[in-house]
Amino acid sequence: QVQLVESGGGLVQPGGSLRLSCAASGTIISIDAMDWYRQAPGKERELVATISSGGSTNYVDSVKGRFTGSRDNAKNTAYLQMNSLKPEDTAVYYCHVGLLCGTNWYNRRYLEVWGQGTLVTVSS
Repeated sequence: QVQLVESGGGLVQPGGSLRLSCAASGTIISIDAMDWYRQAPGKERELVATISSGGSTNYVDSVKGRFTGSRDNAKNTAYLQMNSLKPEDTAVYYCHVGLLCGTNWYNRRYLEVWGQGTLVTVSS
């Protein structure tokens, strides 16, 4: 069993900051890219940031220079530092991970797992 647990969402004023965390647990062998998505009300889910296994990052244009993704491989945890938040950043943020799990060579399998989502509200 593998689980992703997100935390760090909340209500923040425009210009403020939040830090999201996504912790993976279970019989994990290795983790590929760790991604952050968001879904605003009435809109499709969009990819916000991706963090490779080596730590390189890519961002959607709307968050470049404001959001920073990182990961701690020893803790199987990804982070999204969000600065200079705007009302249009309001959304449910989801962590998405591709990983190899298992306890033996015969039960290894590759999974794509989603976190439960954490709500970020940017409002005065």
